[in-house]
Amino acid sequence: MVTHNWFYDGMLYIYALSLLFYFSDFVDRNRQAKRMGTGLLIFVWVLQTGFIVHRIISHLDMTLMTLFEYLLVFSWLLSTVSLVISRFFRIEFIVFFVNVIGFAVLTVNLFVFGSGASLEIWQLARELLVLHVILMICAYVAFTISVIFSGMYMFLHGRLKGKQWSKSMQRLPSLDVINRFMLGTTLVGTPLLMLSLAVAVTSILTEGRYGLLLDLKVIISVIALGLYIGIILKYRWFNGTGWKFAKWNLLCFTLMLVNLLINKVSSFHGWS
Repeated sequence: MVTHNWFYDGMLYIYALSLLFYFSDFVDRNRQAKRMGTGLLIFVWVLQTGFIVHRIISHLDMTLMTLFEYLLVFSWLLSTVSLVISRFFRIEFIVFFVNVIGFAVLTVNLFVFGSGASLEIWQLARELLVLHVILMICAYVAFTISVIFSGMYMFLHGRLKGKQWSKSMQRLPSLDVINRFMLGTTLVGTPLLMLSLAVAVTSILTEGRYGLLLDLKVIISVIALGLYIGIILKYRWFNGTGWKFAKWNLLCFTLMLVNLLINKVSSFHGWS
């Protein structure tokens, strides 16, 4: 757990999982993912409601409400409004964007203003970095699998275009299947990278070491995230081809490898 408040931690993790499903629907119109995201969001709303009721009961004098309570209610209202919009108005994408803000508020509220957890600032920042590393490792796994599919796609596409048949081609799936898995694994890795960066930035802000925001690893990670989001949106919304997606996917992964190899010249992972 990130903090000693397991209830709040669990609420954040479920909220993050809900956003992952909404992100999948956002870029690929996946209705099953949207239903999963909505179900998890409703569960988060129930947890938020229970947490707020508990805070009210334990702090009956509401004139003593802190900024933590105000932001907690603000995040709860965002969740409530997004669920109402999703149920009665069905405006595409608004639920995703509203809850990105709601999740950010809920996270910053915990790590900056505190939820009653007894962690020291340095210890909290250190545990945030552990969570950042775990998320980043998962993102690297997804991107590695994705780039393997990209290599397979480029190999098979080149052979088919040049009419160079071989027995090895018979053991490969079709371009359509490869393309689907290549895109799917990228869709998994991108939000994981996004959450990892969000946690890393939160840890920097928690400690007040703002200079690390200009660290080379942070800058390259942000650029890589922007490129991944860019190639996904270009493919899904602007009729991009699988060949171009595979080529840009290789470039993005190369940038991620460079980011991994510059640990020795970066002070980010050793700052705490």
